[in-house]
Amino acid sequence: MKGLKSLLVASALVVIGAGCASQGACPVSGEGLASMGGPFLVEYKGEKVKLCCEGCKEDFEKDPEKFLKIIAGDAPYPKPEE
Repeated sequence: MKGLKSLLVASALVVIGAGCASQGACPVSGEGLASMGGPFLVEYKGEKVKLCCEGCKEDFEKDPEKFLKIIAGDAPYPKPEE
């Protein structure tokens, strides 16, 4: 199981490294990356992850693998709050 988790994280990091520029929404809030004035960058295992704001950083850091799966397309983006 540990090997599978490592594989999923590694795969997500490859996707992030290759496609970070195409990421259009925050994996934490579902908001557009420009919704708060421009993307907020967080570094995770040497890779940059785009969030909509500094406020999403705490949630990302609690469970980064959850959000990496969203960026990789293995889970849906959350719906933005209205």
